[in-house]
Amino acid sequence: MSFIPQDAILMLQDGTVFKGKALGKIGTTTGEICFNTGMTGYQEIYTDPSYFGQVIVNTTAHIGNYGVKLDSEEESDSIKIKGMICNSYADHYYSRNTADYSLQEYFEKNGIVGICDIDTRQIVRYIRNAGVMNCIISSEISDEVELKKILDDCPSMDGLELSSLVSTKESYFLGNPEAKHKLAVIDYGCKRNILRNFVQRDCYVKVFNAKADIAEILEWNADGYFISNGPGDPGAMDYAVETITELLKSDKPLFGICLGHQLLSRSVGIGTYKMHNGHRGLNHPVKNLISGKCEVTSQNHGFAVIPEEAFKSEEVEVTHLNLNDNTIEGIRLKNKPAFSVQYHPEAAPGPHDSNYLFDQFVAMMN
Repeated sequence: MSFIPQDAILMLQDGTVFKGKALGKIGTTTGEICFNTGMTGYQEIYTDPSYFGQVIVNTTAHIGNYGVKLDSEEESDSIKIKGMICNSYADHYYSRNTADYSLQEYFEKNGIVGICDIDTRQIVRYIRNAGVMNCIISSEISDEVELKKILDDCPSMDGLELSSLVSTKESYFLGNPEAKHKLAVIDYGCKRNILRNFVQRDCYVKVFNAKADIAEILEWNADGYFISNGPGDPGAMDYAVETITELLKSDKPLFGICLGHQLLSRSVGIGTYKMHNGHRGLNHPVKNLISGKCEVTSQNHGFAVIPEEAFKSEEVEVTHLNLNDNTIEGIRLKNKPAFSVQYHPEAAPGPHDSNYLFDQFVAMMN
């Protein structure tokens, strides 16, 4: 497939327009614009289910230069982003012979619309100050009035339930059936590397649909429960809060990551809110308040736990804080063997400073 750049338009929800060149499929797409500061790992980012419904701004200067590898660098079975924005776009890869496709071929096969040759620093500065908003990218429509009409129909992420759209349709198993631990994973958009981490720690994993009946989950008689990451607003997921509330009654170890952290918090009466801009990247500093140590973390979230409610809760101890803005990055329950973190200890992409959390959870199941 040949890459033939043509004009493209990026329009933000407030009417601000940026012009560049088309990448990926020629077409039109809408979604919530957000930026990721990671220098590498673009394929893992694009296939992360937590990005479902979002248009990614890659802030690193060059995207696509090392191509695409199927399976080993994918965090789900398909690209989950709605579109991509970057500065310099490499339609052919140059740095390794083991890649399966160029990024352009990968986007074309998956129907992803994007735009390049844009000053991403300018875009990031703009949305950093103005706040998160929807956007539209088009390489087929040049009429800005028409684009604005399409954009106005794009739903806000605030109040949007998306996990049921990316969750597994049928339950499935991973690992050795003779493994030491049986682990039930509630899939709200779970990344593959989370599951790999559990299998590597001698867990036999059964992955359940986001809306699986609580009786079905409990019937498997797992040694512990994992509440996964995923997209959308946790405030629109009462069904998940009800499931977690029931799982906590079992008094078995429970661990949540990202959306799972927000849902665990809501299950004990702590609210969540939509952030002015989320945290997305590979270098976010977090302090573990229990050990006193700091971690460099991988993050991807646009909602967070309300700090005042977390610190006032009699059921919860705050365990981790973000050193950039003091947002809540981790909690544990005082009366249950349950804890969660807002960031991604499994990385993919990102640093491995926080891998100890998987060991901590597996030790709780012993």
